[in-house]
Amino acid sequence: MAGPLIVTAEFAPEDFAWLDALRRRHYPAERNQVLAHLTLFHAIAPSAEDELRQILKSMAGRPPPRACIRSIVNLGGGVALRVASEELDAIRAEIAERLRGLLTAQDSAGWSAHVTIQNKAPPREARALIDALGDQFLRRPIHISGVGLHRYLGGPWETLRKFSFRG
Repeated sequence: MAGPLIVTAEFAPEDFAWLDALRRRHYPAERNQVLAHLTLFHAIAPSAEDELRQILKSMAGRPPPRACIRSIVNLGGGVALRVASEELDAIRAEIAERLRGLLTAQDSAGWSAHVTIQNKAPPREARALIDALGDQFLRRPIHISGVGLHRYLGGPWETLRKFSFRG
């Protein structure tokens, strides 16, 4: 049986390189099975793949949403960068509306855009990373280039398609 589908906001190459380097540097290597990402939806049923592809394809004609790093978030055993974007929030809300009845409880609940750069680390390491990062990234623009569709494979993901914003 096919694994659940994941939808991500895709970063422009320079932002992806920066975020993925942070993740590789601070995420425990033995647990880091995916590249830096911003998840819009965590687990959509594989049976919705055709419909989801059509929805994401329809998003591609839009201009890229503006976004920036809003804050550094302490996850207890990790660190994330909170991303602020009213436009990305609206895109996610529209996708959620179009998939109403197909979303899991997690994907139906409130959403907080973030990029996890450290997880499953001792809390003292997370606190040290927050202190080291300080506020140097606050208000840094992040360029969202599109939306990605992936299949969960029990840890790693398979990228099925990336839909680039063109507008």
